[in-house]
Amino acid sequence: MTFRRSSAIWWCAAILLAAVPAAAKDAANAIAIRAGKADSPNHTLARQFAASVAGAVNGAYTLDVQESQGSVQNVIDAVKGPRNVLFTAGPDVIAAAQRNAKPFPPDRRYRDIRALFPMPPMTLHWIVRKDGAEHLQDLAGHGFISGAKGSVGERLTTTTLHDLGVDRQVQIMDIDAAAAPAALKAGQVSGFAIAGAYPVPAILDLANALPIRLLGVPQPALAKIVGDDDSTMAEIVPKGTYPGVDEDVTTLALPVGIYTTRHMRAATAYAITKAFWTQHGALVKRNPPWQAVNYALLASLKARLHAGALRYYREAKTRLPKGVR
Repeated sequence: MTFRRSSAIWWCAAILLAAVPAAAKDAANAIAIRAGKADSPNHTLARQFAASVAGAVNGAYTLDVQESQGSVQNVIDAVKGPRNVLFTAGPDVIAAAQRNAKPFPPDRRYRDIRALFPMPPMTLHWIVRKDGAEHLQDLAGHGFISGAKGSVGERLTTTTLHDLGVDRQVQIMDIDAAAAPAALKAGQVSGFAIAGAYPVPAILDLANALPIRLLGVPQPALAKIVGDDDSTMAEIVPKGTYPGVDEDVTTLALPVGIYTTRHMRAATAYAITKAFWTQHGALVKRNPPWQAVNYALLASLKARLHAGALRYYREAKTRLPKGVR
């Protein structure tokens, strides 16, 4: 072997060896975020918080928001995948997985799921014309769009109307949810239900074109529904969220959280959690739905906090419920 050839081989080997630590470091600092289909609310919200976190960590981590098939698949994949994965899910889905309830196959690794922080809840809005119903019971004898079969709107509307004793008197209309605002404008229905992190753009557009009212849930029905269905919680849509809605409205919501597994490094979970809360105020200014997120929502996550996240909350002197410590 000539000196020139051996030197070339040595230099190639040196370059390859030098590249290995850099590649390993990049892989260790790359974080995937699985958050529903690209057109889903959770995917949009995940992109928003990822952008805020990325700006706060100054390049120490790269965050890649990826499409997924939803909460159930996120949970199934998370316990089988790499450690640097965050995912969106409803706390009730986490709880079902940890009980090995359907549709989850038995797997002890579901116990490894850990929470980082809450996302804006999927808040139920019951929208009517300002000159229409004043209470949910007033929908009796009228047509109403509750949403697609199996949707959050359809499920919670059915439950609420039943608890109020008017479910048989309200005519549920089989009209596509996308056509609901136009149907309300035309007087074809008395109102419609839609679930989403407030303010919902479609409702903002409608409120700017037509005086509307949001209907709330009476306290007795609210307490019963939340007591019977642990996937729900009470939520207040603050006055002024939508044009013409000048009072707080108490309604129902489904909480959502950001989760990972205990295998994520504590330093990584700490950095991501700290960056999120540090940027929360700026995130709200750019994306108003995040105003619904606060430390009190930690109680809704139904999973233990990751050790790294727990370190941040303790440093921030956050009052933590027993269920997440």
